[in-house]
Amino acid sequence: MPELHTKIREYRAKTSMSQSELAELTGVRRETIIRLEKGQYNPSLKLAMDIAHIFHTTVEELFCFTEQD
Repeated sequence: MPELHTKIREYRAKTSMSQSELAELTGVRRETIIRLEKGQYNPSLKLAMDIAHIFHTTVEELFCFTEQD
């Protein structure tokens, strides 16, 4: 089963953005951002694109799936 990896935490750190701020900008709860950062939640395409837009990057740069053994 593929495992989701994200760079959201790194991008937030670069911009000094809190989880709450990102949640507010994207219209989701802070808990959703926490779960995204831990790879426990697969975002909708719209949410992934919204987050990428906020950080001026691509969805592919922020999210990737790897195969688990």
